[in-house]
Amino acid sequence: MAAIGVFCASSRTLEQRWLDLAAETGRELARRGHTLVSGGGCVGMMGALADGTRAGGGWTLGVIPQSLVDLEVADTRSDELVVTDGMASRKTLMIEKSDAFVTLPGGLGTLDELFEVWTTAVLGLHRKPVVLVDTDGFYQGLLDWLTALAETAFVGWSAREMLIVVDSVPAALDEIEARLD
Repeated sequence: MAAIGVFCASSRTLEQRWLDLAAETGRELARRGHTLVSGGGCVGMMGALADGTRAGGGWTLGVIPQSLVDLEVADTRSDELVVTDGMASRKTLMIEKSDAFVTLPGGLGTLDELFEVWTTAVLGLHRKPVVLVDTDGFYQGLLDWLTALAETAFVGWSAREMLIVVDSVPAALDEIEARLD
């Protein structure tokens, strides 16, 4: 099966529904036999994601910069935890270790990771699927803006179409599995 890089919020003050979505994602990854590649944190959605994966019997690979380990937010229960020297090297290693990417709701860090993997795919640096899970219209404003950018040629339509948008975790994994077969 595949190693799936999942990006999501690590905020400690989220509504329970977002933590539940992350835990569901982890359980579904495990049920389908995929490995989780995460940002290596133990808080917020990231922590719920890793816990859900392990609860389902799945393997977790966390990639975290030393600065976050120092803040005591590392997922020390990861099956494998790799500590990097910074955020940039964390993203690079996550891209290398993942066969595909899923983005759940999140903030600036999540958007940074989404745009990094999407941009590198558009530039042809990898051919890995990039899926955005737009649960409850969370990303609708972003998607409207991206469509407007494509309509004015700031973003090419082919680039916009490379971003796979779905509304559920099972649909995200279905899309990835179809493209990796």
